[in-house]
Amino acid sequence: MMDLIQSILAFILALGILITFHEFGHYWVAKKCNVKILRFSVGFGKPIWRFDFNAPWWHLGFTNPPWKSGVTNIFKQRDFDPEETEFVLAGLPLGGYVKMLDEREGTVLPDQLDHAFNRKPLVQRLAIVLAGPVFNFIFAIFAYWMIYMIGVSGLKPIIDEVDPQSLAMEAGFQDGDQIIEIDSTPVRTWTSTVDMLVPGIVDAKTLQVQVMNSNNASRFLELDLSGISIDDMASGGLLSKIGMEPRVPELPAVLGEISPGGAAELAGLRPGDRVIGMDNNRISTWLEWVEYVRANPETLINVEIEREEATLLLELTPQAIEQDNGEIIGRIGAAFDTSFRPDGTYYALDSYSLVPALVKAFDRTLEVSVMTLQILGKMLVGEASVKNLSGPITIAKYAGDTAGLGIVAFLGFLAIVSVSLGVLNLLPIPLLDGGHVLFYLIEGIKGSPPSESLQVMGQQLGLVLLLSLMGLALYNDIIRVIG
Repeated sequence: MMDLIQSILAFILALGILITFHEFGHYWVAKKCNVKILRFSVGFGKPIWRFDFNAPWWHLGFTNPPWKSGVTNIFKQRDFDPEETEFVLAGLPLGGYVKMLDEREGTVLPDQLDHAFNRKPLVQRLAIVLAGPVFNFIFAIFAYWMIYMIGVSGLKPIIDEVDPQSLAMEAGFQDGDQIIEIDSTPVRTWTSTVDMLVPGIVDAKTLQVQVMNSNNASRFLELDLSGISIDDMASGGLLSKIGMEPRVPELPAVLGEISPGGAAELAGLRPGDRVIGMDNNRISTWLEWVEYVRANPETLINVEIEREEATLLLELTPQAIEQDNGEIIGRIGAAFDTSFRPDGTYYALDSYSLVPALVKAFDRTLEVSVMTLQILGKMLVGEASVKNLSGPITIAKYAGDTAGLGIVAFLGFLAIVSVSLGVLNLLPIPLLDGGHVLFYLIEGIKGSPPSESLQVMGQQLGLVLLLSLMGLALYNDIIRVIG
């Protein structure tokens, strides 16, 4: 339940930040072009919270404050001044809008015509429409800039084992190799390594990889990624598909959180217990413990543990769980002790000073933008499955997961979603910013706006396309949940 609440709150926070930034782009450029703004709304539907900067601070902006009636007239909401911009928070947090003075949407007084959006030159209207997506890219650059200055701690890209029948073996990788550079770009962690591998898969290209062995001797290898599809990458386990097993510190078999009602609790196991043996087999690492449990569903296991300097022998029967592939594994409902801190030599901090971090943020934003377009293009021509589309449920899950990992992970999530919003809004689909840009480009070429009938037809087509995409994304979400 707590995970669900965290996901919902993180999802609302993420959307609130990104929508506000997007709409502020439209708002700021429109104000610079002397366009009158009637309403700035975060969310759709009926306003539930109105930001009135001239109201008393204790009013808090509620359109219907719960304390309003029968307390005192000082809390009474004053009427909205039509000369001001109305800032509101609406009930459906899946988007937002900036409502501008426009003759096409209502009567405009003669003395206000100079402030109407439709009366502005084409260049200004185009700039106002483009400002929203541009601000999404600006936000992504800022988020990546913060990430690279704060730094991302992660495992060093050292290969523990190479699969004999794999792309990595064909390229010449060996056990113990540490990846130093990919296409002349230094990599310090597995996270930055994967960030470099993903575009190579999207482009189906061969990467130049510099590695260093345990004797500090370096060499250059060519890794051909054309054999891995976008769908293969999206299904997870990218490194294993390439044939690389990362070197990780050996974690002791010490128990952390115990799930209520699980097999571990029923057997009498407690947080802090160290497993030292099972069925007379010595156990020293968490991986050995997990593999033994998984291999023995519904089987009685004699577990030897250390607890407060005493040795105990307990009987444990793992619960049988069926995997997606039909495999039956054992599970006991016990997590690893997260307070354990491994040897620091396994880890590196991927961080940069102010200017290099900004340059890298620009490069990363551009790279993710291009990659998003490429993936969309491959979906259109059938080279990538539409199953890769994600809807609000999946996005909310990732929001909650990254929020639980800390500010750096959450910023990374915000940056990726912000880039996606920027790219999607620039698609030439009516109702999106890109659709308005398309109409303005037609106007610039032919010297007059497209006919009203063409615009109406385009909006209807755009609505069908958007609803179809949203429905498909939501369907994918539901399949992931029930699957």
